[in-house]
Amino acid sequence: MAIIMDGRALGQRIRESVSARVLSLKEKNIVPCLAVILVGDNSASLSYVKSKEKALAEAGMESIDIRLKESTTEERLLSIICDLNIDKKVHGILVQLPLPSHISEEKIIAAVLPEKDVDCFHPVSVGNMILERKWFLPCTPHGVLMLLREYSVPVSGSHVVIVGRSNIVGKPLASLLIRREYNATVTVCHTGTKNLASHTLNADILIAAAGKPRFIKPDMVKEGAAVIDVGINRVQDISAKKGYSICGDVDPSAVDKAGFITPVPGGVGPMTIAMLLQNVLEAASISTQEDGGS
Repeated sequence: MAIIMDGRALGQRIRESVSARVLSLKEKNIVPCLAVILVGDNSASLSYVKSKEKALAEAGMESIDIRLKESTTEERLLSIICDLNIDKKVHGILVQLPLPSHISEEKIIAAVLPEKDVDCFHPVSVGNMILERKWFLPCTPHGVLMLLREYSVPVSGSHVVIVGRSNIVGKPLASLLIRREYNATVTVCHTGTKNLASHTLNADILIAAAGKPRFIKPDMVKEGAAVIDVGINRVQDISAKKGYSICGDVDPSAVDKAGFITPVPGGVGPMTIAMLLQNVLEAASISTQEDGGS
């Protein structure tokens, strides 16, 4: 039976540490503030935004909640981001993805000032990460690394297999894991990968980020491997009050095969929010230095 990697407990400790540092910034009259922009009424996105705003409030931070109609034009959204860029009271800007099809995500991501890009999606942020310059780290990949560290999962010299090549998880996580401080050998699998199981069965650490419910079966998992389930999928469930339930990309029965495993919910999700709060805090700290503060 696998050891359950509790993201809620670790995330809470990180959030408490952030809260303490927020208090010290408030003594300098700096209140970390994140502007959250949601375009449309996607129920999943709305749920994510609410959880982020609740976490910000609990940490003593401020949030600016900007809700826009599905029909909002790209020009209007760009104008709002421009205003937030020049607002010194706003330290971070988060545009909830996905956006409506008539709005270019690429343009919107590039419009956010890198120093306010707490998601680490901007090309400058990505470049800084790859070049290993001191900068924000993407929230979900950073949260995964913190979980591995917390549970003393050996990473150096290990074979890590990532299933999924998204710009949000797969690609940045691969880039971070090959840094000398982690020193992993990384294989990235995707829709073009042939015989996926032949790769996953060789993984000392298997990271599932494909966005497919219960896609990774127990017979695809190496005995004793650490399994990190990044997936958050809504599946129809008539027995549930809301008509759906949440599951990951890994079949729950893999718990009998793995050495370590993250639950869904309660694994990577809480870590993502914790690392977002940490990035907002760092952005606020950077702003005090730019303004000549100590």
